[in-house]
Amino acid sequence: MIDLNDIVVFARVVEAGSFTAAARALAMPKTTVSRRIAALEREVGVRLLQRTTRSLNVTDAGRLYYEQSSQALRTIEAANLRLAEARAEPSGTIRISGPVGFGGYFLNRAVVDFLEMYPKTKVELRLTDDRLNLVEEGIDLAFRTGVLQDSTLIARKLGSTRRLLCASPDYLLRHGTPETPADLARHDCVIAGPSAVGAHWVLEGPGGQETVTVSGRFAANEMQAVVAAAIAGHGIAQLPHGAVEALISEGRLLRVLDGYATPTGGLYVLYPSSRHLSPLVKAFVDLAAERISNRLNTD
Repeated sequence: MIDLNDIVVFARVVEAGSFTAAARALAMPKTTVSRRIAALEREVGVRLLQRTTRSLNVTDAGRLYYEQSSQALRTIEAANLRLAEARAEPSGTIRISGPVGFGGYFLNRAVVDFLEMYPKTKVELRLTDDRLNLVEEGIDLAFRTGVLQDSTLIARKLGSTRRLLCASPDYLLRHGTPETPADLARHDCVIAGPSAVGAHWVLEGPGGQETVTVSGRFAANEMQAVVAAAIAGHGIAQLPHGAVEALISEGRLLRVLDGYATPTGGLYVLYPSSRHLSPLVKAFVDLAAERISNRLNTD
C-alpha cells in the first residue's frame, strides 16, 4: 500500500527542485527523502525522477503523477487547515522575510505585537533585499515592495506606498530650499541604498515623471538610518510617508518640493503556492495587514 507520506515527500522534491532543498523544507535527512522516493517508485512501478550527481529531472510519468497527487494533497491540507483553525490559538515558529528598509518601520512593530498577542509563537525575521527562494529557504511568507516579477508565489496586495522628499529645518536654514527637482543636484541628499555614487531619483509631479541625479555624504540600506540622518540635518531624503508623518507633524522634518513624490508602488505579502495559510501564518498576515494599512499612504 502506498504511504501518503511518501507522496508528500515526492511533491516537495518536485516543488523544491532538489533532494537537499526538499529535505531542508521537510526537516528530515536527505537519506530519508531518497528512501521514501525509492519506496514510492517501487509501489507505483515506474520511474518518477531521473537523478544524477548534478541534476534532478521529473519524468513524464512523474509530472503526471505530481499533477494528480498534488491536487489530492491540497484537498487534505485544506481539510487539516480548517480543523486547525477551529482548534487552538496560533502556536509554533513562523519564518518571515522582508526588505531591509521596509522591516525597520513596518514589520518590527507587527512582530512585537504578534508575539504579545500569541505567547505560544516564535518569529524568525530575516531582513534582506535579496530575492529568496521561499521553498528552499523554508520561509513561510515574505513582504515585498514595488512591481512583482512573475512567479508561482501567491501574492496579496496590502496597499500602496510612496516616498516624500523631506529635510530637517536646520538643513534648509543652512542650505536653502529647492524649488524644482533640478535644484536637488546642488544639495546634499541622503541616499536610501548601498552607495551615494550614481544615485538617481524618479519623481512624479505636475509635469509627469522626472529623473534627477543626486549625491550626498551619507547612504544607508536601512531606512531607520536614513531617517535619522535626515533629522540630524545631513541632507534631503526620500522617506516613506507612513514613517515620517508624525515627524512632519512634530516639525522635526519638513516637506520639500510638496508637489513631488516617488511613483506609487505596491506592497505585497507572498507565500508559496504549495502551502495553504496555516492559522499561524494567517494570524500574522492579518495582523501585519492591519498595522501596515494604518501607516501606508494609499492615495
